[in-house]
Amino acid sequence: MPPTVIPVILAGGKGERFWPVSRRQHPKQFLCLDGSGFSLLQATANRLLPMTETWDSLWVITAAHLADGIRQQLPDLPESNLLIEPEGKDTAPAVAWATLEVAKRHGESAIAGFFPADHWIADEAAYRQTLVAAAQLATEKSAIATLGINPTFPATGYGYIEQGDSVGQFDALTAYKVARFTEKPDQSTAEEFIASRRFSWNSGMFIFPTGVMLQELATYAPEIMQPLQARGVEAYADLSKLSIDYAVMEKTDKSFVMPVDFGWDDLGDWNAVERLLKSPDHPNVEMAQHLGLDTTGSIVYTSDDDELIVTIGLEDVVVVRDGKATLVVHKSRTQDIKKAVKALNADPNFQHLL
Repeated sequence: MPPTVIPVILAGGKGERFWPVSRRQHPKQFLCLDGSGFSLLQATANRLLPMTETWDSLWVITAAHLADGIRQQLPDLPESNLLIEPEGKDTAPAVAWATLEVAKRHGESAIAGFFPADHWIADEAAYRQTLVAAAQLATEKSAIATLGINPTFPATGYGYIEQGDSVGQFDALTAYKVARFTEKPDQSTAEEFIASRRFSWNSGMFIFPTGVMLQELATYAPEIMQPLQARGVEAYADLSKLSIDYAVMEKTDKSFVMPVDFGWDDLGDWNAVERLLKSPDHPNVEMAQHLGLDTTGSIVYTSDDDELIVTIGLEDVVVVRDGKATLVVHKSRTQDIKKAVKALNADPNFQHLL
Protein backbone atom coordinates (compact mmCIF):
# COMPACT_ATOMS: atom_id res chain seq x y z
CA MET A 1 0.00 0.00 0.00
CA PRO A 2 1.29 3.50 -0.76
CA PRO A 3 2.17 5.58 2.30
CA THR A 4 -0.56 7.84 3.66
CA VAL A 5 0.06 11.58 3.54
CA ILE A 6 -0.99 13.60 6.59
CA PRO A 7 -1.81 17.05 5.14
CA VAL A 8 -1.00 20.29 6.93
CA ILE A 9 -2.49 23.43 5.39
CA LEU A 10 -0.51 26.64 5.82
CA ALA A 11 -3.25 29.27 6.21
CA GLY A 12 -1.65 32.28 7.85
CA GLY A 13 -0.95 34.41 4.78
CA LYS A 14 -2.04 38.02 4.28
CA GLY A 15 -2.80 38.10 0.54
CA GLU A 16 -2.06 41.83 0.38
CA ARG A 17 -1.89 41.91 -3.43
CA PHE A 18 -5.62 41.14 -3.48
CA TRP A 19 -6.51 44.25 -1.47
CA PRO A 20 -9.12 45.67 -1.08
CA VAL A 21 -11.03 42.36 -1.17
CA SER A 22 -8.35 40.63 0.91
CA ARG A 23 -8.31 42.25 4.36
CA ARG A 24 -6.56 41.45 7.63
CA GLN A 25 -9.54 39.56 9.08
CA HIS A 26 -10.64 38.12 5.74
CA PRO A 27 -7.52 37.44 3.66
CA LYS A 28 -7.13 35.80 0.25
CA GLN A 29 -7.47 32.21 1.47
CA PHE A 30 -11.02 32.99 2.65
CA LEU A 31 -12.06 34.25 -0.80
CA CYS A 32 -13.59 32.48 -3.78
CA LEU A 33 -11.69 33.74 -6.80
CA ASP A 34 -12.48 31.11 -9.43
CA GLY A 35 -16.27 31.06 -9.41
CA SER A 36 -16.42 27.58 -7.82
CA GLY A 37 -18.40 28.65 -4.76
CA PHE A 38 -15.63 27.48 -2.42
CA SER A 39 -12.99 29.65 -0.82
CA LEU A 40 -9.36 28.84 -1.62
CA LEU A 41 -9.00 27.35 1.87
CA GLN A 42 -12.10 25.18 1.48
CA ALA A 43 -10.98 24.03 -1.96
CA THR A 44 -7.56 23.08 -0.55
CA ALA A 45 -9.14 21.04 2.25
CA ASN A 46 -11.59 19.39 -0.15
CA ARG A 47 -8.89 18.14 -2.49
CA LEU A 48 -6.68 16.88 0.35
CA LEU A 49 -9.40 15.07 2.31
CA PRO A 50 -9.48 12.07 -0.08
CA MET A 51 -5.85 11.45 0.89
CA THR A 52 -6.84 10.92 4.54
CA GLU A 53 -10.56 10.01 4.33
CA THR A 54 -11.10 11.74 7.67
CA TRP A 55 -10.85 15.22 9.16
CA ASP A 56 -8.96 13.72 12.10
CA SER A 57 -5.79 13.50 9.99
CA LEU A 58 -5.98 16.93 8.36
CA TRP A 59 -4.28 19.86 10.11
CA VAL A 60 -4.32 23.62 9.65
CA ILE A 61 -1.82 26.12 11.03
CA THR A 62 -2.81 29.78 11.03
CA ALA A 63 -2.43 33.15 12.72
CA ALA A 64 -4.34 33.93 15.91
CA HIS A 65 -6.53 36.61 14.35
CA LEU A 66 -7.66 34.17 11.62
CA ALA A 67 -8.56 31.24 13.86
CA ASP A 68 -12.27 32.06 14.09
CA GLY A 69 -12.45 32.43 10.32
CA ILE A 70 -10.86 29.00 9.90
CA ARG A 71 -13.43 27.50 12.28
CA GLN A 72 -16.26 29.06 10.30
CA GLN A 73 -14.93 27.92 6.93
CA LEU A 74 -13.92 24.42 8.07
CA PRO A 75 -16.49 23.51 10.75
CA ASP A 76 -15.59 19.79 10.63
CA LEU A 77 -11.92 20.38 11.46
CA PRO A 78 -11.19 19.07 14.98
CA GLU A 79 -10.12 21.85 17.33
CA SER A 80 -7.01 19.84 18.26
CA ASN A 81 -5.96 19.94 14.59
CA LEU A 82 -6.04 23.74 14.42
CA LEU A 83 -2.61 25.09 15.37
CA ILE A 84 -2.75 28.78 16.23
CA GLU A 85 0.43 30.86 15.96
CA PRO A 86 0.41 33.81 18.38
CA GLU A 87 2.38 35.81 15.81
CA GLY A 88 3.59 35.19 12.27
CA LYS A 89 7.23 34.19 12.00
CA ASP A 90 7.24 32.97 8.35
CA THR A 91 7.19 29.34 7.28
CA ALA A 92 10.14 27.80 9.15
CA PRO A 93 8.59 28.10 12.65
CA ALA A 94 5.19 27.07 11.24
CA VAL A 95 6.61 23.93 9.61
CA ALA A 96 8.73 23.14 12.68
CA TRP A 97 5.90 23.44 15.20
CA ALA A 98 3.35 21.63 13.05
CA THR A 99 5.81 18.81 12.30
CA LEU A 100 6.48 18.38 16.01
CA GLU A 101 2.75 18.13 16.71
CA VAL A 102 2.09 15.69 13.86
CA ALA A 103 5.03 13.54 15.00
CA LYS A 104 3.67 13.43 18.56
CA ARG A 105 0.39 11.98 17.34
CA HIS A 106 1.43 9.91 14.33
CA GLY A 107 5.11 9.10 14.96
CA GLU A 108 8.35 10.16 13.31
CA SER A 109 7.91 7.75 10.40
CA ALA A 110 4.63 9.40 9.39
CA ILE A 111 4.63 11.22 6.05
CA ALA A 112 3.52 14.83 6.41
CA GLY A 113 2.68 17.14 3.54
CA PHE A 114 2.63 20.93 3.77
CA PHE A 115 0.35 22.84 1.42
CA PRO A 116 -0.37 26.58 1.11
CA ALA A 117 -4.06 27.39 1.47
CA ASP A 118 -4.24 29.74 -1.51
CA HIS A 119 -3.29 27.62 -4.53
CA TRP A 120 -5.51 26.74 -7.48
CA ILE A 121 -5.29 23.22 -8.93
CA ALA A 122 -6.91 22.22 -12.25
CA ASP A 123 -6.68 18.40 -12.23
CA GLU A 124 -7.30 17.26 -8.66
CA ALA A 125 -7.07 13.53 -9.45
CA ALA A 126 -3.63 14.02 -11.05
CA TYR A 127 -2.66 16.19 -8.08
CA ARG A 128 -3.50 13.48 -5.56
CA GLN A 129 -1.68 10.87 -7.64
CA THR A 130 1.36 13.14 -7.58
CA LEU A 131 1.18 13.26 -3.78
CA VAL A 132 1.19 9.46 -3.66
CA ALA A 133 4.34 9.44 -5.81
CA ALA A 134 5.98 12.11 -3.65
CA ALA A 135 5.15 10.11 -0.52
CA GLN A 136 6.83 7.06 -2.04
CA LEU A 137 9.90 9.17 -2.80
CA ALA A 138 9.92 10.55 0.74
CA THR A 139 9.63 7.07 2.24
CA GLU A 140 12.17 5.25 0.08
CA LYS A 141 14.82 7.99 0.06
CA SER A 142 14.18 9.52 3.52
CA ALA A 143 13.65 12.61 1.43
CA ILE A 144 12.16 16.05 1.75
CA ALA A 145 10.27 15.99 -1.54
CA THR A 146 9.36 19.26 -3.19
CA LEU A 147 6.77 19.52 -5.94
CA GLY A 148 8.27 21.49 -8.80
CA ILE A 149 5.83 22.88 -11.34
CA ASN A 150 6.92 22.48 -14.95
CA PRO A 151 7.10 26.12 -16.09
CA THR A 152 4.94 27.39 -18.93
CA PHE A 153 6.51 30.84 -19.27
CA PRO A 154 9.58 32.68 -17.89
CA ALA A 155 7.93 33.95 -14.71
CA THR A 156 9.84 36.41 -12.55
CA GLY A 157 7.44 36.16 -9.62
CA TYR A 158 8.27 32.55 -8.67
CA GLY A 159 11.28 30.85 -7.13
CA TYR A 160 12.97 28.15 -9.24
CA ILE A 161 14.47 24.74 -8.49
CA GLU A 162 17.30 23.30 -10.58
CA GLN A 163 17.28 19.56 -11.14
CA GLY A 164 20.40 17.58 -10.28
CA ASP A 165 20.88 13.86 -10.87
CA SER A 166 17.86 11.64 -11.42
CA VAL A 167 17.08 9.20 -8.59
CA GLY A 168 14.53 7.16 -10.53
CA GLN A 169 10.81 7.03 -11.04
CA PHE A 170 8.08 6.86 -8.45
CA ASP A 171 4.65 5.92 -9.72
CA ALA A 172 5.83 6.92 -13.23
CA LEU A 173 7.09 10.37 -12.11
CA THR A 174 10.81 11.12 -12.26
CA ALA A 175 12.52 12.61 -9.21
CA TYR A 176 15.82 14.44 -8.98
CA LYS A 177 18.23 15.61 -6.34
CA VAL A 178 17.92 19.37 -5.93
CA ALA A 179 20.95 21.14 -7.41
CA ARG A 180 19.95 24.58 -6.12
CA PHE A 181 17.08 26.88 -5.24
CA THR A 182 16.93 30.33 -6.83
CA GLU A 183 14.75 33.16 -5.62
CA LYS A 184 12.69 35.23 -8.05
CA PRO A 185 15.00 35.87 -11.04
CA ASP A 186 15.07 38.77 -13.48
CA GLN A 187 13.54 38.33 -16.92
CA SER A 188 16.69 37.29 -18.78
CA THR A 189 17.63 34.75 -16.09
CA ALA A 190 14.13 33.30 -16.10
CA GLU A 191 14.34 32.90 -19.88
CA GLU A 192 17.68 31.09 -19.51
CA PHE A 193 16.14 28.76 -16.91
CA ILE A 194 13.24 27.89 -19.20
CA ALA A 195 15.54 27.29 -22.18
CA SER A 196 17.76 24.91 -20.18
CA ARG A 197 14.80 22.62 -19.32
CA ARG A 198 16.47 21.89 -15.96
CA PHE A 199 14.33 24.16 -13.81
CA SER A 200 10.86 24.04 -12.33
CA TRP A 201 8.86 26.56 -10.31
CA ASN A 202 9.02 26.16 -6.56
CA SER A 203 5.42 25.44 -5.54
CA GLY A 204 6.05 25.66 -1.80
CA MET A 205 4.58 22.18 -1.32
CA PHE A 206 6.71 19.70 0.67
CA ILE A 207 6.25 16.02 1.59
CA PHE A 208 8.56 14.27 4.07
CA PRO A 209 8.85 11.82 6.98
CA THR A 210 8.37 13.92 10.09
CA GLY A 211 11.52 12.53 11.70
CA VAL A 212 13.64 13.57 8.71
CA MET A 213 12.42 17.16 8.78
CA LEU A 214 12.83 17.39 12.55
CA GLN A 215 16.43 16.20 12.27
CA GLU A 216 17.24 18.66 9.49
CA LEU A 217 15.65 21.51 11.43
CA ALA A 218 17.67 20.55 14.50
CA THR A 219 20.83 20.58 12.38
CA TYR A 220 20.29 23.75 10.34
CA ALA A 221 17.86 25.81 12.45
CA PRO A 222 18.55 24.94 16.11
CA GLU A 223 17.54 28.48 17.11
CA ILE A 224 14.01 27.51 16.06
CA MET A 225 13.89 23.85 17.03
CA GLN A 226 15.36 23.99 20.51
CA PRO A 227 12.89 26.56 21.91
CA LEU A 228 9.95 24.78 20.26
CA GLN A 229 11.00 21.40 21.64
CA ALA A 230 11.41 22.88 25.11
CA ARG A 231 8.37 25.16 25.32
CA GLY A 232 6.16 24.51 22.31
CA VAL A 233 4.07 27.42 21.04
CA GLU A 234 5.02 29.46 24.12
CA ALA A 235 8.45 29.91 22.51
CA TYR A 236 7.12 31.87 19.53
CA ALA A 237 8.06 35.29 20.86
CA ASP A 238 11.72 34.23 20.90
CA LEU A 239 11.84 32.67 17.43
CA SER A 240 13.52 34.13 14.38
CA LYS A 241 11.43 35.08 11.38
CA LEU A 242 12.64 32.69 8.71
CA SER A 243 11.33 30.83 5.69
CA ILE A 244 11.65 27.05 5.44
CA ASP A 245 13.57 27.50 2.18
CA TYR A 246 16.30 29.53 3.90
CA ALA A 247 16.22 27.53 7.12
CA VAL A 248 16.46 24.03 5.64
CA MET A 249 15.76 23.48 1.96
CA GLU A 250 18.77 25.42 0.63
CA LYS A 251 21.12 23.64 3.07
CA THR A 252 20.00 20.04 3.41
CA ASP A 253 21.25 17.17 1.24
CA LYS A 254 17.86 15.46 1.61
CA SER A 255 16.07 17.81 -0.74
CA PHE A 256 14.55 16.22 -3.85
CA VAL A 257 12.31 17.69 -6.54
CA MET A 258 9.58 16.02 -8.54
CA PRO A 259 8.59 18.10 -11.61
CA VAL A 260 4.84 17.77 -12.14
CA ASP A 261 1.92 18.90 -14.30
CA PHE A 262 -1.59 19.13 -12.92
CA GLY A 263 -2.54 22.72 -13.69
CA TRP A 264 -1.35 25.06 -10.95
CA ASP A 265 -1.47 28.72 -10.04
CA ASP A 266 -0.40 30.33 -6.80
CA LEU A 267 -2.91 33.18 -7.31
CA GLY A 268 -0.33 35.80 -6.42
CA ASP A 269 -2.24 38.87 -7.56
CA TRP A 270 -5.26 40.02 -9.57
CA ASN A 271 -3.67 38.95 -12.87
CA ALA A 272 -4.10 35.34 -11.73
CA VAL A 273 -7.87 35.80 -11.86
CA GLU A 274 -7.54 36.63 -15.55
CA ARG A 275 -5.47 33.48 -16.11
CA LEU A 276 -8.28 31.42 -14.58
CA LEU A 277 -11.36 33.13 -15.97
CA LYS A 278 -10.38 34.81 -19.24
CA SER A 279 -12.69 33.87 -22.10
CA PRO A 280 -11.82 34.48 -25.76
CA ASP A 281 -15.43 35.57 -26.27
CA HIS A 282 -15.21 38.47 -23.80
CA PRO A 283 -12.86 41.46 -23.87
CA ASN A 284 -12.65 41.64 -20.06
CA VAL A 285 -12.85 39.47 -16.96
CA GLU A 286 -15.94 40.63 -15.11
CA MET A 287 -16.99 39.68 -11.58
CA ALA A 288 -19.35 42.63 -11.35
CA GLN A 289 -22.15 44.41 -13.10
CA HIS A 290 -19.97 46.19 -15.61
CA LEU A 291 -20.70 48.48 -18.53
CA GLY A 292 -17.49 48.85 -20.49
CA LEU A 293 -17.28 51.29 -23.39
CA ASP A 294 -14.11 50.73 -25.42
CA THR A 295 -12.64 48.87 -22.42
CA THR A 296 -10.50 45.80 -23.15
CA GLY A 297 -8.12 43.43 -21.37
CA SER A 298 -9.33 44.59 -17.97
CA ILE A 299 -10.42 42.91 -14.73
CA VAL A 300 -13.50 44.31 -12.98
CA TYR A 301 -14.67 43.12 -9.56
CA THR A 302 -17.12 44.26 -6.93
CA SER A 303 -18.17 42.52 -3.72
CA ASP A 304 -21.68 44.04 -3.91
CA ASP A 305 -23.93 42.52 -6.57
CA ASP A 306 -26.13 45.64 -6.54
CA GLU A 307 -23.29 47.97 -7.59
CA LEU A 308 -22.58 48.92 -11.18
CA ILE A 309 -19.12 49.79 -12.46
CA VAL A 310 -18.86 51.80 -15.68
CA THR A 311 -15.53 52.11 -17.49
CA ILE A 312 -14.73 54.07 -20.63
CA GLY A 313 -11.64 53.75 -22.80
CA LEU A 314 -9.61 51.57 -20.43
CA GLU A 315 -7.08 48.92 -21.44
CA ASP A 316 -5.25 46.41 -19.23
CA VAL A 317 -6.57 47.89 -15.99
CA VAL A 318 -7.78 46.26 -12.76
CA VAL A 319 -10.80 47.88 -11.08
CA VAL A 320 -11.84 46.47 -7.70
CA ARG A 321 -14.58 47.83 -5.44
CA ASP A 322 -15.10 46.50 -1.92
CA GLY A 323 -16.95 48.31 0.83
CA LYS A 324 -15.57 51.81 1.13
CA ALA A 325 -12.38 51.10 -0.82
CA THR A 326 -11.75 51.16 -4.57
CA LEU A 327 -8.59 50.05 -6.34
CA VAL A 328 -7.65 51.09 -9.87
CA VAL A 329 -4.29 49.79 -11.09
CA HIS A 330 -2.67 48.91 -14.39
CA LYS A 331 -2.16 45.16 -14.74
CA SER A 332 1.60 45.66 -15.03
CA ARG A 333 1.70 47.27 -11.56
CA THR A 334 -0.32 44.79 -9.46
CA GLN A 335 2.79 43.76 -7.54
CA ASP A 336 2.87 47.33 -6.18
CA ILE A 337 -0.44 46.89 -4.36
CA LYS A 338 1.64 45.83 -1.35
CA LYS A 339 3.26 49.28 -1.39
CA ALA A 340 -0.17 50.88 -1.29
CA VAL A 341 -1.20 48.66 1.62
CA LYS A 342 1.97 49.63 3.48
CA ALA A 343 1.23 53.32 2.91
CA LEU A 344 -2.36 52.90 4.12
CA ASN A 345 -1.14 51.08 7.20
CA ALA A 346 1.12 54.02 8.04
CA ASP A 347 -1.82 56.43 8.05
CA PRO A 348 -4.21 56.06 11.04
CA ASN A 349 -7.02 57.51 8.92
CA PHE A 350 -6.99 54.48 6.62
CA GLN A 351 -6.01 51.57 8.84
CA HIS A 352 -9.67 50.54 9.18
CA LEU A 353 -9.63 49.67 5.47
CA LEU A 354 -6.96 47.00 5.90
